[in-house]
Amino acid sequence: MNKVLKEIFSTIIYLGVVFLLTFLFITFVMQRTEVSGSSMNPTLIDKDSLLIEKVSYRFGDAKRFDIIVFPYRYGNDEFFIKRVIGLPGETVRIDTEGNIYIDEVKLDEHYGAEVILDPGVALEGVKLGPDEYFVMGDNRNHSMDSRDPSVGNINKKDILGHAFVRIYPFDTFGGIK
Repeated sequence: MNKVLKEIFSTIIYLGVVFLLTFLFITFVMQRTEVSGSSMNPTLIDKDSLLIEKVSYRFGDAKRFDIIVFPYRYGNDEFFIKRVIGLPGETVRIDTEGNIYIDEVKLDEHYGAEVILDPGVALEGVKLGPDEYFVMGDNRNHSMDSRDPSVGNINKKDILGHAFVRIYPFDTFGGIK
């Protein structure tokens, strides 16, 4: 009887450790997320399954053109996946011809799927605070992003992680650029 109790206790401890390690891994290291919508076309498409890593932004800052995941401030467990365009301390402006300017220098980038028709709040220029990022979807005219006041600038503390690899569909498996 004593041997059976010892075995049950050992199994419970083992399962507890596995659960704890899994919880810590998902909370602090990496997790899977799924793309919902077309705002990141053509880079990411609806239903793509991605891995996001959470470690690098705890010790460093997001870089321009990183694809980040963050919660939508007015959504219930709704997360956005967008590309970093503006970095802390910069001013982002989008003119009426769809050109993006960082501190009045035209940004050389080719992620946007089309010419930006609505610069939103960036028409007059958006000055980013010390921990703020300006983000946009690659499908610029079909993306709710920092140009929209309901999304606005993204605080570093709100960034869940960096999307770095597509795991499904399998024919597009690999790193995300």
